[in-house]
Amino acid sequence: MSVLLITGTSTDVGKTVVTAAIAAATLADGRSVAVCKPGQTGVAPGEPGDLAEIERLSGVMRTVELARYPDPLAPDTAARRAGLPELTLAETVAAIDSLADADLVLVEGAGGLLVRLGDFTLVDLAQKLGAPVLVVTAAGLGTLNHTELTTRALHSAGVRCVGLVIGAWPTEPDLAAECNRTDLPRVTGIDLVGAVPAGAGRWDRERFLTAAASWFEPAWSPLV
Repeated sequence: MSVLLITGTSTDVGKTVVTAAIAAATLADGRSVAVCKPGQTGVAPGEPGDLAEIERLSGVMRTVELARYPDPLAPDTAARRAGLPELTLAETVAAIDSLADADLVLVEGAGGLLVRLGDFTLVDLAQKLGAPVLVVTAAGLGTLNHTELTTRALHSAGVRCVGLVIGAWPTEPDLAAECNRTDLPRVTGIDLVGAVPAGAGRWDRERFLTAAASWFEPAWSPLV
């Protein structure tokens, strides 16, 4: 089993669509995939969350959500407000270990790297699992600072970052986006391994599956 944790430089940078794209590309390569979303917030019981979107886009069928809280907040805050138990590192590790028969287990975080999922952050989870992290980032102004802060935090914690992916590459990129595509690997020392077209999350499954693998560098593999 390979485990890959997926984080973002902030919220709404495209983590879910990138996770779906990696799942789709891996399934197309004949490998089995499972996806874990430890904490889902801002979604009521019975409503489709991030895992439903990943299933819709990629066709992956094995997914695990450990906790769901109604307020669109950090999971630990949302848990306290709802009077519900916070996630623990131990139960999250156990859930991921239960997926060990899959070739690849993708774990999508919430918000940015240091958002508390419960009594832990994604950094703590990566350290416990000995797993690498992929960083999803934005294309426009501000992304250099946010991305370097995120990758420096990973480096300081001794967690390997296996690449950057731009979560929504615009159809008509402006000067900042074009420059950032060059500068992101330069300032972070981490390879830019992919870019997902803006709006891809609204595509139907057939179109998404056909294109997903082309959004990543041919030499890059999530099976690490």
